[in-house]
Formats: sequence, C-alpha cells, structure tokens
Amino acid sequence: MSGFAPVPLPACEPNFQPDAVAAEIETWVSAEPIRALVDRFGGTLPATAVGPLLTWLDGFSGEHWDFRKKAAGVERDQVRPPHFDRATAQLVTDAATALQLVEPRLPAHREYDHLLVLGGLGRACLQRTEYAARLIDQGAVAVAELAALGSFRPLTTAERELPGLADSGYEVDAMDAGVRAAFRLDGPGRRESSDGPVDHSSWSVRTYRSPAGTAVRVLAAPSSEPVTRRANTPDTYEFWARRVDLRAADRILVVTSPIYVPFQHADALRMLALRYGCGIDTIGFDPGAVSVPLAPGATNPDRYLQEIRSGLLSMMRLYQAASAPAAVR
Repeated sequence: MSGFAPVPLPACEPNFQPDAVAAEIETWVSAEPIRALVDRFGGTLPATAVGPLLTWLDGFSGEHWDFRKKAAGVERDQVRPPHFDRATAQLVTDAATALQLVEPRLPAHREYDHLLVLGGLGRACLQRTEYAARLIDQGAVAVAELAALGSFRPLTTAERELPGLADSGYEVDAMDAGVRAAFRLDGPGRRESSDGPVDHSSWSVRTYRSPAGTAVRVLAAPSSEPVTRRANTPDTYEFWARRVDLRAADRILVVTSPIYVPFQHADALRMLALRYGCGIDTIGFDPGAVSVPLAPGATNPDRYLQEIRSGLLSMMRLYQAASAPAAVR
C-alpha cells in the first residue's frame, strides 16, 4: 500500500471543456508524491503558478530523472539501471503508485465508441492487444471500433525473438501480429500505405473485421517532424483522428502499460479532447491477465522516475495547449 493518497489525473468526459484542466494539472504536479521525490533528490518544489512550476519541474526532472538522455537516448529497455538505496526505491514506488503509474484499473464505463491500443516495444504490443481483446471477450467493455496505433520503428533482435514476432520488422508489424492473434483475425485485410522506402514520413493502415463484427485497424503513423525523429504517441493520435469521424459526444478508451498512463493520457487530452471535445479514459493492462510477462527491470525505480518525468512534460504541453486560443491548438 502506497504511503500517499492517490492523485487523480485530469478528468475528460465527452463534450470536454478545458476550463478545469489547469487546476487539475496543478493538483498532479504539485501533489505530495512529487514534493517528496523532489525533496529526496535535493530540491524544493517552488511556490509559484502552475506554468512556471511546470517549467521548473522540466529542468529538475531532466537533471535528475532523465536516464535515457544520460544513456545517449537509447530505448527505455536499454538503460542500465542506477543504484538506489532501499528507502529511495520504496519512496519512488510509493510515489509512482499514488501518481497512477503502477496499479492497473478496469475501464470506468461499459461502452466506448473507440478503443485505442497504443504501440511500444514488441513485448508491450503483445501485452496490450491481448488485454484489450480480453476486456471485450469478457464483456468488460463493448466498442464499435478498435485501432492499434504504432509506427515504423525497427524492432530489435530481442524483440523479434518474442513469440509470434519472428517475421516482424517494425513496431507496426508487432502490433499487427498482436491484434491478429488476440482477436483471431483471418485473411490479409485491406491495406493502404505510403509509397517508396520506409522512413520517418512513411505510414500504413491495415483494416480488418473481427469475428464479432468489430472494425479493427492497425496504423503506422508518420512523424510530424520526419527530418529529426520517428513518430511519437501524439503523432499516432493525430494520424488516427484524421481518419475517423470524431464527435464531441464520443467516448474513447486508451489501453497502454500502467507506467505510461499519465503521460499518454495527457497527450490524448491534448491531441484529441482539446481538438474534438471527446471523452477519454486511459488504463494500463493488468500484468497478471496476459500471457507475456513483464520484462526484467520493467518496474525498477529508474523506470518510474523516467515516466514521472514523461508525465510532467506531457502535462506541461497539455497546459500550454489548453491555455492557447482554440484556433491554434
């Protein structure tokens, strides 16, 4: 049991209005777990408005918790974990639990218009698609349409050694393999894609229909900054949104890993709720309910600190977008 009270993420009901977002962001970024972590790493959370506070936290977390940058920007699973004493490790776990990065949660509602399964490393692609299918098969949720969002990130040798991924070259292929297995899809489906060799501007869409009649799409998004990087989570949200008819009354369920819930929820609010008005719930899969186990070190303290920083950055971008005029969001 965490030593901190749970800290809610910004709420997002259909016909979303951003009026309360700044206060809800402030609640999360100034909560006692954040204060305790800042104290443990030698800082003091400043008493200031939410905008300057987010800027300060960006700098502080970048200095102390950005282990990927310290490891020259490698993938999350390639970071060599630093050593933490037992008290610090426990504090990090307690804080991460209160901040919604640890415990899986069931969907808040029974019916959703869209279910989005987010891509990631090959293992996560299999875990998240399996969990999404389990939610539907067990009647926990009913959805009209499902989309798996990925990119053309090349898989590593270790990822291709996972069950079912031997023939997968990219993250989108791992998502496709996970969706086809979890939802028992037969046939090639319908495929659209960009022309030419694969690069950061490439995209693809694979469309299936499940035996239960649910429309299923697997998308690889292009990067919004193809010269400098591959597609990221906001890019996948935007690419998907451009291909569907989103309404303010729609309710969306996002399925990811528990550790990524805060930052991917904030990104969903920024890219989808602010622009289309739809409602969004974001949940992490239950590791005990899927056949592919967590990777070694997946719940190490450094991983939680890295994704608390990711949450802070996404909250800052959400705050900035919510504060901007609607025409420029």
